[in-house]
Amino acid sequence: MDVCGVLVFVAIGRASHEEAGSVAGFAGTAWPFLVGLAAGWGVVRAWRRPGGLAPVGVGVWMTTVVVGMVLRVVSGQGTAFAFVLVALAFLALVLLGWRAVGTRLAPQRT
Repeated sequence: MDVCGVLVFVAIGRASHEEAGSVAGFAGTAWPFLVGLAAGWGVVRAWRRPGGLAPVGVGVWMTTVVVGMVLRVVSGQGTAFAFVLVALAFLALVLLGWRAVGTRLAPQRT
């Protein structure tokens, strides 16, 4: 789910800016966030509780955004303040959203 969320974020962003639909362009935009996502999974060891909202989901979300933005700066891509805010909001929606729904729908243990 997380990878799909990041890829949807990239696809919507590229489409909204009318950027060419090339695979190389898409990959160039996606890789910093995919690396950030992988780092987030490693930092919080998400494989132990992948559907956990906190601390797993929050850790994955924040690491994805921070590492993704740092890698964008290092690679010469833009990180305008508005873009950072959009990334924080959209990635929160997709990386935390499915976890929140799953937590809500999961049978409660007593």
